[in-house]
Order: sequence, then structure tokens, then C-alpha cells
Amino acid sequence: MIRVLFNKKGGVGKSSLTVNLAAISAHNGFKTLLVDLDTQCNSTAYLDAIKANDDSTIANLFEQTITFHLHRRAANEFCQPTKVKNLDIIAGSERLAELESELDSRHKIYKLKEALTSLSDDYDRIYIDTAPALNFYSLSALIAASRCLIPIDCDDFARQGLYSLQQKIAEIKEDHNSEMEIEGIIANQFMRNANLPIQIINELLDENYPVLPEYVSQSVKMRESHQAKSPLIELAPKHKLTLSLIGIFNLIESK
Repeated sequence: MIRVLFNKKGGVGKSSLTVNLAAISAHNGFKTLLVDLDTQCNSTAYLDAIKANDDSTIANLFEQTITFHLHRRAANEFCQPTKVKNLDIIAGSERLAELESELDSRHKIYKLKEALTSLSDDYDRIYIDTAPALNFYSLSALIAASRCLIPIDCDDFARQGLYSLQQKIAEIKEDHNSEMEIEGIIANQFMRNANLPIQIINELLDENYPVLPEYVSQSVKMRESHQAKSPLIELAPKHKLTLSLIGIFNLIESK
């Protein structure tokens, strides 16, 4: 199962959700891989997987598709373990930005799908973190994945963005990836005592958007988790925020 978390809107907690859902997956006994496609490398930093002069990042994997190599490295050679048992990562890289134009012009849009398909025997679950833009890499991820999770932060801009995003995903499904399904919309950074988030969620439900019935509240515990470079399932397994994330994981796994 390959899942991508994507939204063109920034600041919706996409990397935090990706890392925590992947860590929960690993804690549930699934051999799990996280792929960091965001040039900000937040997921990589969160899992403390940044290494100096590393030649096993996602940029290196893409780069070998546009340069001559007598012996190309297999995709599993780019996967490195994290501190979380059962959780590996293909680390992010700022160099993705400089490679994007050439990858796009040379039509390498299916290379990520090929790489992740080759890892299907190695991993039970693959989670992909993406940049907040519909660029070459996020499109590659949507082509490679079978499921898409869309985090939103429950404001009016998020709701408006969903309309165009749903249309774009439908187009990708028709043209490139017939297996792609929007698995759910995650209401993140949810303020339970405010009227607007509740209003927006109700409107989305009225319009038949697949909003998951577990909402993830705002909490300083998430920032503490970032600082500790430890997913919540390990840092604070009984915290209410962790339990909400476990609820999200159980919902998507039960589908």
C-alpha cells in the first residue's frame, strides 16, 4: 500500500502527519518506508535522518535516471533505517529543486512509481511526504500512490483549495493512475471550541467530501515531538493527540 499526503496549501501539518502515521504503522508491525519529496526535508529532520555528504537521498535516486551509470543502484539501496523500529526512510534533499527541470523535460515522471513498485516485497506500507505545490515531484507521488490523504487546517482557504485539488486528482486518475483514490480528508490543527472549523467541516460533509471522523487537535505536544525528533507514538503514546493519530491510522487501515 502506497499512500501520499498532499495539499497544495502550505502549513496544514502534512509532514507531521506523514511521519506520525508512518511511525504508528511501524509500531503496528508493518515494515514501513517514508519517502521525503519535499525540498524543505521536514520529515527527514523530524526523524533525525539528515547526514552530511549522504549519497542515498531521494535526489540521488532521481539523479541516476538522468545520468549514465554502468550499474544503477537498486531502490532499496537508498532506504536507510530510522530510530523507529520497522521504519525506514528515503531521505529528502534540497537538491531536488535543481534536478526538477531536467527530470521534467526528459519525461521521468514514472520513475518514482517504478522505484516504489520494486520495493513492494520489502515494505508493507509506504508513505510519501510532498511539497505544498503541484510540481514534478508531487505529481510523481500521485502517480505512484494508490491512496491519497489530504490534510486541511479548517479555514476557508483550505475549503476553496479542495475544489481544484479534487479536480486535479481526478484528472491524474484518468490520465496516469486509475488506482488512485482519495482515502480521506484529515482535519488537522482542529480547534474544537471555535465555530468556524466546525462550520467548515459540516459544509464539506454536506458536499460529500470524505472527511475522516477523527479530528486532530492543536497541541504544543506536536512541537515538542518535533524538537525531540521523536514521533508521538514513542514520545507520548497515551497523549490525546497521539490517540487521535492512532484513530486516523485505524480508520484508513479499516477501509
